[in-house]
Amino acid sequence: MAVLRTPEACFEELSGFHFEPNYLEIPDEDLGPLQIHYLDEGPKDGPVVLCLHGEPTWCYLYRKMIPVFVAAGLRVLAPDLVGFGRSDKPSERRDYSYRKHVKWMADWLKAVGASDITLLGQDWGGLIGLRLLAENPEQFARFSLANTALPTGDHAINEAFQRWRKFSQEDPDFDTGFIVNLFGRGSLSEEEIRAYRAPFPSDEYKAGARQFPLLVPTRPDDPAADDNRRAWKVLMQWEKPALMCFSDADPIMKGGDRPFLKQVPGTRGQPHITLQGHHFIQEEDGETWARAVAGWIQASPP
Repeated sequence: MAVLRTPEACFEELSGFHFEPNYLEIPDEDLGPLQIHYLDEGPKDGPVVLCLHGEPTWCYLYRKMIPVFVAAGLRVLAPDLVGFGRSDKPSERRDYSYRKHVKWMADWLKAVGASDITLLGQDWGGLIGLRLLAENPEQFARFSLANTALPTGDHAINEAFQRWRKFSQEDPDFDTGFIVNLFGRGSLSEEEIRAYRAPFPSDEYKAGARQFPLLVPTRPDDPAADDNRRAWKVLMQWEKPALMCFSDADPIMKGGDRPFLKQVPGTRGQPHITLQGHHFIQEEDGETWARAVAGWIQASPP
């Protein structure tokens, strides 16, 4: 079992990305120590915003939102999930599971030592982040979601996700820069596309990205289904604030806010907004999301 680390040279001179890297090691009983990369911007004593990315991106996705949060006096933590960005990348697909992703991030968050956290989750950032919140609710003050879910496999997945999962397994290149551009307006610059390719200098680095679509629970007996059902039980008792900021043109997750609005008490009376864009909303309307969350935090202190 090998653990790969993308050479630092791959991340030089990325468009619009001038943040200092930070690193922590976490233990893994099978793989040994794993290095997690994260951004830590803004005042260290400010309210914490935890920005979790999804598939197949990395913390670069939040580069337009981070300055908005910092200007509002917030501390931003934006890690790269294991297998992505500057974080270590186990080389075998069998090394990745939903439960392991949650544990890796839980161990990293414990090492960082943050509390009264505002979670921002998009795509797998929501699938993992909501499990973190449900398993450690005392660490979190509130959460905001965009274009994500917490599936249990009890409901059929939509056709758009089925097409995406098929593509993810069959496409020979799995060009991550092309994918991020494809699921947006197609307006990324060549330099931005290069930044999304940067963590994966060759196919051997893509095991985690290739595996992610297969880890989404799509059957009631999925290995992660019971854990997600337990997480939903926590969310259905969640009285602290919860803000939905889904986009209007995401073919996979449009309307995905409805289960949260219906079942999570903390969503009631909150200033939910609809963002203008597709799946990777941080690229198309991220500043609007950031401004909404910053104002919301200031209006509802823990």
